[in-house]
Amino acid sequence: MFDFYPGQVPLLVSFPHSGTWLPTEIAESMSDRGRAVPDTDWFLPRLYDIPIMDRCSRIVARGSRYLIDLNRPPDGTNLYPGQPTPELCPTRTFSGHPIYAGACPTDAEVKRRLTQYWQPYHQQIAAELNRLKAEFGHVILLDAHSIVSRVPRLFDGRLPDLNIGTGNGSSCDRSITQKILRQLATQQKNYSFVVDGRFIGGYITRHYGDPACGVHAIQLETVQSVYMNEDSAEWDPARAANFRPVLGSLLELLVAEVTEKSATQ
Repeated sequence: MFDFYPGQVPLLVSFPHSGTWLPTEIAESMSDRGRAVPDTDWFLPRLYDIPIMDRCSRIVARGSRYLIDLNRPPDGTNLYPGQPTPELCPTRTFSGHPIYAGACPTDAEVKRRLTQYWQPYHQQIAAELNRLKAEFGHVILLDAHSIVSRVPRLFDGRLPDLNIGTGNGSSCDRSITQKILRQLATQQKNYSFVVDGRFIGGYITRHYGDPACGVHAIQLETVQSVYMNEDSAEWDPARAANFRPVLGSLLELLVAEVTEKSATQ
């Protein structure tokens, strides 16, 4: 339940939370709020519809994160101990409302969804990373996300516009992270940013990132207000147009950095 597009440069962009599809039988068991899938990474592949993406590998989930969260460990381990984190098969929205009208998924149902939806997505990520690493020597995995600017149940205050996660430095070579910081600093009057702040990366970033072996993984969590109207959940062409050059420059930087590492290995 995903779309995959192989690319020609050593950058794979993953969109695990942009899908909205739910099987009929599962949707029928949900509350009205659950069926509305409010915690979707709205319009994110559309935001990334910029020229450099034509050369990058992409994997885009079709299924909603409420079906199964592709950015959570298969055993359901809490990635942020001491803080609330969505389950592998979420039962509450970010705002704390029940996703299901009645009974939540059983252990057997969670395992079924894991096999049918979670595993194929991750098998494709692993296969593409192996292909790109074999061809180039180094590869970057960018796990792309977006979120509303304020989530009181999960965080205090407003999130920075751009939230870079590198597993506290474990999933990406620090030289690449430093280049990202310097580039984002050139536009900090327009968009705020942080590295390894409230988001240090989910399962995808932490699991696949292995800089010593040439795989650099980064999570980019973009606040939705930079490209859409959060109140109406509508795409905002003007905001998106203003932000896309920043995003495009960042992706160009990642491709240049990993290409340079591949050439000098």
